[in-house]
Amino acid sequence: MLSERWLPERSIRELAEALRRGETTSERLTLMYIERILTHDRNGMSVNSVLEINPDALRIAREKDAERAAGRAAGLLHGIPVLLKDNIDTFDRMHTSAGSIALADSFADADAFVAAKLRAAGAILLGKTNMTEWANFMSDRMPSGYSSRGGQVLNPYHPGTAFVGGSSSGSAAAAAANFAAGAIGTETSGSIISPASQHACAGIKPTVGLVSRAGIVPISRSQDTAGPIARTVADAAALLTAIAGADPADAATFALEGREPLDYTAFLDPEGLRGATIGVPRAYFKELPPETAARMEEAIAALREAGADVVDPVSMPTEDDEWDYVVLKYEFKPELNAYLGRLGPHVPVHSLEELIAFNERHADRALAYGQSVLLESQATSGDLREPEYLEARRRDIERSREQGIDFVLRERSLDALVFPNNWGCGIACKAGYPIVVVPAGFAGREPVGLSFVAGAFEEPKLIRLAYAFEQATKYRRSPDLSVVPG
Repeated sequence: MLSERWLPERSIRELAEALRRGETTSERLTLMYIERILTHDRNGMSVNSVLEINPDALRIAREKDAERAAGRAAGLLHGIPVLLKDNIDTFDRMHTSAGSIALADSFADADAFVAAKLRAAGAILLGKTNMTEWANFMSDRMPSGYSSRGGQVLNPYHPGTAFVGGSSSGSAAAAAANFAAGAIGTETSGSIISPASQHACAGIKPTVGLVSRAGIVPISRSQDTAGPIARTVADAAALLTAIAGADPADAATFALEGREPLDYTAFLDPEGLRGATIGVPRAYFKELPPETAARMEEAIAALREAGADVVDPVSMPTEDDEWDYVVLKYEFKPELNAYLGRLGPHVPVHSLEELIAFNERHADRALAYGQSVLLESQATSGDLREPEYLEARRRDIERSREQGIDFVLRERSLDALVFPNNWGCGIACKAGYPIVVVPAGFAGREPVGLSFVAGAFEEPKLIRLAYAFEQATKYRRSPDLSVVPG
């Protein structure tokens, strides 16, 4: 039987093969991941990325072992432990709190679409990951990775100072530290791509509408999506395959009508950059720290060496525009009210107004950084008819698509754009377009990522490009979990 020392950095396919050959069991894998969490997340380095472990995980693992023995393994993810961000509903003994003590005792009465799809694929839902409270839509002073329920996530690459990225920081830190085979995060504007970049992980922010948001604590119907964070592009592609799909409960997924479900692992081509035309929007590279800038120039050179035609520079009419959160401010209130309104009577808040009042009553624990953003959203009508909202949404679409990504892809005949770290999230997330980020080295001890962006539902192309870059460069390395913050 394989030991815990074998576990780190094993891909989902390697884990699946070890299970198939009988070299280990799902129960043993699950136990090894739990032991790593207890050793390094709860103690030792104390990464603080896993908010809670599923109390039924080992029982489920034994069921998966029995199914495999009976010849009923569901596929690549069968019996593979994965983690979910704490804003994704699971119908089990785990809570869904979005990091807030107001929902510390909230249990979902149904799986989120994403959770149900993972279960159907045979995955073991190992636990919930810590996150920035309310997906960082609570206060303009709240640090990334902090929640009143879970405390502060640390970056295992440099736990003293390294930035943890956006609100899916717990998912990224856990994936980077090998606390599960992979994790699911959510993104509105940078919350998958930023933490994946900061933790030397691959992350996929899907096109809005590829993955249902039903059962996920919301911010914005225009921009929200769930997506995978994993150590490799192949693992992220396997997870995306499992969670993508149309859902009557989410109108955005109606865009999938007529589209065949895809196995995104089919697009893992190590020669995928050969002949591709990649644009470099230099406006997004201007203010990088020197070491990060150096890594980006090395990444661009690596694209050329791998056979890509790099068009450098390219520009967009809106590339100097600043992106605001006006649309999010207006959409948050009705979306959150709808989610909270469905919760049972044992939960103390059922609206944004009640949440604000709860936080004020428990200010010593709930308001370490205030709630300015919640107050700003509460001041809106909640009916999405304000002229400011309608104009902001129109301008977001026009600037990000017609005068942004669509414009430059068409005008320069490009397959994709590349951005440093998460710097393309503003424009791509406003457009609802996909992003795939992959490790691109280190600036000192801090990871750096390269993001690939294209048009709607072009995940296959982006996965092919990112995988080829990953295979050509092999920049990822594991964090040293023996370091204990001083």
